[in-house]
Amino acid sequence: MADRPDHSGMFKSGRPTGADIQAEAARREEYLGPVVAASNLYLGGVDVRIAGSQRTVHVVVDLPEDQVGGVSLDLISDVSRSLSQALDADPEDSGRPYELEVSSPGVGRPLTEPRHWRRNLGRKVKVRILQGEDVTGRVLSVEDDAVTLRPEIPAKKGMKPKQGDPVRIPFGKIRSSKVEIEFAHLDDDPAAAGKQGAEDELENEEA
Repeated sequence: MADRPDHSGMFKSGRPTGADIQAEAARREEYLGPVVAASNLYLGGVDVRIAGSQRTVHVVVDLPEDQVGGVSLDLISDVSRSLSQALDADPEDSGRPYELEVSSPGVGRPLTEPRHWRRNLGRKVKVRILQGEDVTGRVLSVEDDAVTLRPEIPAKKGMKPKQGDPVRIPFGKIRSSKVEIEFAHLDDDPAAAGKQGAEDELENEEA
């Protein structure tokens, strides 16, 4: 009789396949979603890593897109406890030990969804265009299918960049994009300061 995976995504004998691990991550994401939502947070994703008999469940949480700032360490700690309790009570889990890691998205996270853009209104971003010149500028507004930036035009050394006219860029024309970290403005930007502190992960929450 062929080996079959148990509910934790690990084979009772042999190694789980990549598809098994992805399926397990998707199952846990669905299972943990209500737990994160109960803490007034957004579930950014769940990653499951397996090395031998050791399992690691990595959960990314973020603030709702209508809130500014970053996820505080206190919120990370609170939701970590709730997630640990939920994982312990998971009726489909095999009971094998695991490590729980909970973190918030880093400032350098690629912007791949409209909500990512909305969470970064006012920030400077660098956008690589599929066909055309790349654009660096501040996020002015976000629609379901496009983002509007105010480009920053490079100036001579020692001078502030000039502000260009707003440019609307459809998401379908964007190759990649990410937030530009502005160290000189961290003290003046509570959103950046909050994110910087919340990027530290709380690890080694043993089941």
